[in-house]
Amino acid sequence: MSLRLSPSLPLTFLLMIVDGLTVTKTFWIIDPVHGVEKPDLSKESDYSGRVEYFTDKQKHFSLKLSNVEKKDEHHYYFRIITDEYKWLGYPGVQLIFTELSVETPGAVTEGGAAVLKCVTTCSLTAPTFIWYKNGHPLTTKTTINNQLHLQPVSSEDADSYSCAVNGYQHLPSPNNTLTVRYPPKNVSVSISPPGEIVEDSSVTLTCSSDANPPVEVYTWFIEGEVSPVGSGHSYSPLQSGSYYCEARNEHGSQRSAPFFVRGNSVIVFGAVAVGVGIGVLLFLIVWMIRIKKQNRNMNALYVNVDYKTRPPEDDVTSLPDYENIQDMKIHPDDDDDACSIPEYGNAAM
Repeated sequence: MSLRLSPSLPLTFLLMIVDGLTVTKTFWIIDPVHGVEKPDLSKESDYSGRVEYFTDKQKHFSLKLSNVEKKDEHHYYFRIITDEYKWLGYPGVQLIFTELSVETPGAVTEGGAAVLKCVTTCSLTAPTFIWYKNGHPLTTKTTINNQLHLQPVSSEDADSYSCAVNGYQHLPSPNNTLTVRYPPKNVSVSISPPGEIVEDSSVTLTCSSDANPPVEVYTWFIEGEVSPVGSGHSYSPLQSGSYYCEARNEHGSQRSAPFFVRGNSVIVFGAVAVGVGIGVLLFLIVWMIRIKKQNRNMNALYVNVDYKTRPPEDDVTSLPDYENIQDMKIHPDDDDDACSIPEYGNAAM
């Protein structure tokens, strides 16, 4: 904000012209004190870089003050110094700082109502106020005169608010914060360390939530049981199961979705069982193939042997392959099995 102050000094300059005085200095001072020479305002540290002097052909001397603040409330006077005299432009100009501010009800509970007021010390005729939330104009809320009505209040209404007079949006009020109290929301469970659980290792479940005031009590449950299994922000489960946490503050509570924890021993046991089953199945397949192959070799051997006497234990009437078999005069030793010795396959005596 900037301000220009212009005193009316035409009579003073008329007297100086008549008397033939020469002006040597002109500047502004604040709050003069009798007997004390006040310095040039532009030379004071509090006003450094904020003061500019202007004059025109009509001998209007103006002061421009930038970045005006509450502490700038003073009486400002224009000082003229000539080669013989000093003048002070009475009655001077009084600067009164007017400001906007936002009044909030402090803290409100979610579901209730809140009224914010835009207050000004300036006398305005039927002004229109513009409201801002976190610096962004509000267009969807109800405004009545200089008041902003929030009903019902939600946790999303907790933020910084400011206001401005329409037409002076570049001069908004300072921000003021509205606090909203609400029960726990968005309760969730996370696991650490993440990923597959290593056998004989431990894991930690952590409960997180959004609440104001913060959560006072965290309670842990395993699905299917009534009694809690633990308490605190974190919990280390001792067995497999579906776990959930309950977060509570003075305004209510909320439970998380179940989080399933499976121990690695169960996974290892399943893998071993599957591995043993596959091994047994492969063994049976190989054994059956070998038996079938051995039987096929034995059948081929009997077809090519010339026996004169049929084995009494065989029913030759049902085996056409034995019709031309003649007795053998040469037999292997009693300890040998002719069916398993290929050298005797085509023997004929």
